[in-house]
Amino acid sequence: MGERPEVLKLMEMRKKALLGGGKEAIEKQHAKGKLTARERIDLLVDPNSFLEVDMFVRHRATEFGMDKRFAYGDGVVTGLATVGGRRVVVIAQDFTFMGGSLGEMHAAKIVKAMNYALSSGIPVIFLNDSGGARIQEGVDSLKGYGDIFYMNVMASGVIPQIAAIMGPCAGGAVYSPALMDFIVMVKGTSFMFITGPRVVKAAIGEVVNEQQLGGAEVHATKSGMAHFIANNDEEAVGIIKKLLSYLPSNNAEDPPVVQTGDPPNRADPELDAIVPEDPNQAYDMKEIIRRVLDKDTFFEVHELWARNAIVGFGRLNGRVVGVVANQPAYLAGVLDIDSSDKIASFVRFCDAFNIPIVTFVDVPGYLPGTRQEHGGIIRHGAKVLYAYSEATVPKLTVVIRKAYGGAYIAMSSKHLGADFVAAWPTAEIAVMGPEGAAQIIWRKELAVAKTSEERKKMLEKFVQEYRERVANPYVAAGRGYIDTVVKPRETRPTLIKALEYLVSKRETRVWVPPKKHGLMPV
Repeated sequence: MGERPEVLKLMEMRKKALLGGGKEAIEKQHAKGKLTARERIDLLVDPNSFLEVDMFVRHRATEFGMDKRFAYGDGVVTGLATVGGRRVVVIAQDFTFMGGSLGEMHAAKIVKAMNYALSSGIPVIFLNDSGGARIQEGVDSLKGYGDIFYMNVMASGVIPQIAAIMGPCAGGAVYSPALMDFIVMVKGTSFMFITGPRVVKAAIGEVVNEQQLGGAEVHATKSGMAHFIANNDEEAVGIIKKLLSYLPSNNAEDPPVVQTGDPPNRADPELDAIVPEDPNQAYDMKEIIRRVLDKDTFFEVHELWARNAIVGFGRLNGRVVGVVANQPAYLAGVLDIDSSDKIASFVRFCDAFNIPIVTFVDVPGYLPGTRQEHGGIIRHGAKVLYAYSEATVPKLTVVIRKAYGGAYIAMSSKHLGADFVAAWPTAEIAVMGPEGAAQIIWRKELAVAKTSEERKKMLEKFVQEYRERVANPYVAAGRGYIDTVVKPRETRPTLIKALEYLVSKRETRVWVPPKKHGLMPV
């Protein structure tokens, strides 16, 4: 017996829906080095797990020839699936139909999918590839963007939101990714900007192309909008999968614990010699991070932006931790405007999603100069203070070397509520560096030196005296500001023990009057 007419009609409609904007449009997509929306979903989700929703949705607009143009799905594919066995909601814009432009029903599908994610407490993954608002639908397109932005905000801090920019993302469309937690961009084929090259040229006479204005490398190195950068669609999907493996499904769950096979009591003798004897000599903090964490688990976020700070995810004895660190190998690890934003944003994400924070400190202070002061380093630096003070997850800190002035306080000090603070014997904790302090404290003695050589020897003596009397870690430990001084080789087992004891930590704050929310310096 043959199929009933109704079944045949369904099969035909499905066939059309799977083709999106048609075979010719799919070939053009491939010619640009891009996968289609459905190909991207197939790469991302577990086999046979995708449950598509609203496959047969069509636009209602009839103006400007829209009555003659339609595709089932209206330029976006939405549904539920599993990634690595964990439930997610997936939204993938289909550039093959009208450039993935967003109209009324296109937006309604996205909002419906985000509602599924929010009500089910599962992450949402948004694969962006759209030419922007569908101008033929006028205000309905704008209304659609507003609805999506509202859902982004409602989901913020409740479920993880991951955006991948895999093509154009321009105009108002950029604000949905900007409201999400992480952005992955693809080199060469993706870009984001508020106003495109034509408008820029007309408005201010500047000639720039799409990649120079808002390409992946620009946002990964200059604006900080891109947390990750991929060479192609396949690599971008791989980054999303890896990122998900560190995140809980929602803010009421803990991150997944995995067995890494790295012994919790493993000591690393090479850490004992990793900090140079010369306090002004650089070294790579990432080497310390990799040696302390479970092997091969460090996953850096914002690697190419504000490189004087390091943030990322890792594991200690299988438990996910968020890592924050200064990087002495770049700008001596100072805090500046961008690194302050980078740290504060990451700390707040970890706190929202129950991820303990481990901070490695080697910071000589804040970057001086009119550019920083006029740019608002006071306001931006205050974000770090706010984020650490507000965070109620377990906070563990290791002072590796320098911890001077206000930057010492900002980098998860005991004074901002750190639960466990360790220091290496090489730590220097003081209002300022020993060299500067010695020149102020003993300025009269130095002033009477008869020769520059005599002054140099006197200064060296005073610097050493300051280190011994004030800047060494045992002074801070004597006040209880440092919980313990550890051999560098023992850092890993020490942190793992502390984390195991603190993992059941309850929110501990001084009493504050009831409030709607605090006012972070944004």
